[in-house]
Amino acid sequence: MKLILTQEVSGLGSPGDIVEVKDGYGRNYLVPRGLAIHWTKGGEKQVSQIRRARDARDIRDLGQAQELRAAIEGRQVRLTARAGAGGRLFGSITAADIVEAVRAAGGPELDRRRIELPGHIKTTGSHTATVRLHPEVSAKINLEVVPS
Repeated sequence: MKLILTQEVSGLGSPGDIVEVKDGYGRNYLVPRGLAIHWTKGGEKQVSQIRRARDARDIRDLGQAQELRAAIEGRQVRLTARAGAGGRLFGSITAADIVEAVRAAGGPELDRRRIELPGHIKTTGSHTATVRLHPEVSAKINLEVVPS
């Protein structure tokens, strides 16, 4: 099945890429979640729009990605969240929470879709998240979750 990606799919491609996937994966996962649309000749016109939007948000080159990595990795990011006894959070820390905390700590503007969490962050303490800045560059963010 030939599809046009509308959002970034880890391990598959970026928005605007035309990919060939198995029928079930495309029909049952990618298309219903809005991650891809069916490829048609008319859809080729949409590819240019999707790529223009992607280029506007993307990091331009490897040098810029390395500068951002240096700006991110040098910061200690502190998040406050409601917690119960034993340091267990009411809810969990999301990628959007991390983006907001990095911005509040004076860091660069990040895209929440590029943040990879090792698992659900549901306890107070130190945690680490990864940000994919470029296909060749990723940065580690040190998070300190404290109870409010």
